[in-house]
Amino acid sequence: MNIAYLLTGGNIGNRLANLNKAKELISLHCGVVLKTSSVYETAAWGKEDQPSFLNQALEIETPLTARQLVRRILKVEKTMGRIRKEKYGPRIIDIDILLFNDEVHNYPLLKLPHPEMQNRRFALLPLAEIAPDMVHPVFHKTISQLLKECKDNLQVKKYS
Repeated sequence: MNIAYLLTGGNIGNRLANLNKAKELISLHCGVVLKTSSVYETAAWGKEDQPSFLNQALEIETPLTARQLVRRILKVEKTMGRIRKEKYGPRIIDIDILLFNDEVHNYPLLKLPHPEMQNRRFALLPLAEIAPDMVHPVFHKTISQLLKECKDNLQVKKYS
């Protein structure tokens, strides 16, 4: 079995319901959800003229390889109505693989660990909640250390 850390997020429609639906579909098609972070709200990153995002980190146990998992995740996004129009644009759901075991990959559809996670507070904060001592396989620092060193000053707050 493999352990993967995912980040789910979205800013269109009922954001909380969409995160819950994504978690349900991930558990049906990808693997067992072992841990879930709190839900966090963040202003849009990269393209700021859009609604705020809700994000949640998930730890899953999966029999799939990283490449199989990314294909299943893309199907989950499509099932939920994700249409890719513009980079960093609004979306009903976005599911990223942040870490997969301690594997490093650089394929067109799959870059692991996620190449920008160390620069994004909205990814690190929920991940640090469920896996603070997980070590980044490239930087050899814990998620907690990466969060402390993160230069991103976008406000990330627990959603209630």
